[in-house]
Amino acid sequence: MLYFTDKQPLLEDIFSRYPSSEQGRRSALMPLLREVQNALGYVPEAQMEEIGTLVGTTATEVKSVMSFYSTYSTVPTGKWHMQVCATLSCALAGSDALWDELTETLETVPGEVTSDGLFSVQKVECLGSCGTAPMLQVSDLGYVECVTRKKLHAMLEHLKSGGQFVPDTMVPVFMQGGQQLDALENEVGGRTADLEPLPMPS
Repeated sequence: MLYFTDKQPLLEDIFSRYPSSEQGRRSALMPLLREVQNALGYVPEAQMEEIGTLVGTTATEVKSVMSFYSTYSTVPTGKWHMQVCATLSCALAGSDALWDELTETLETVPGEVTSDGLFSVQKVECLGSCGTAPMLQVSDLGYVECVTRKKLHAMLEHLKSGGQFVPDTMVPVFMQGGQQLDALENEVGGRTADLEPLPMPS
């Protein structure tokens, strides 16, 4: 089933952010992926093909772009997708022990979702919070920093009991109408409509 068939206004909004050229059309690849990822929790093969057709490329190239970013998933994820930073700063601060504790506690591995549908896990590359290592990102909602065993278990129990995730740090994740929004849809940063072209040198 095609995802964007009945979403023409959304497509127009996304494509309006880029030049109306072949390259401009291809620039919409990541926002289209983000739209599907947000709606379905992952990007199925059918949507990779659909997005490829929309931007004028192949599903293989779409998957290639996806593979570079940990924010996109090709398999279903749990309600709370736990992404543990595994790069050097976090590793030196104990991310391997954090990963082991997380996967043992949840009894799951990458590519699986816990039987209650709540959790999935993934090791990711640098999340840019090296000073607060070890840390993890929950879905695309925000960071949990300076994670200890106690802090991890308290968070997991809170989420298991139906609580909402409360991040230590919010993560700006998407654009809507030319405005960057955080995960709670609060406006952050400037608007693309306010940008002016730089003067050309004489």
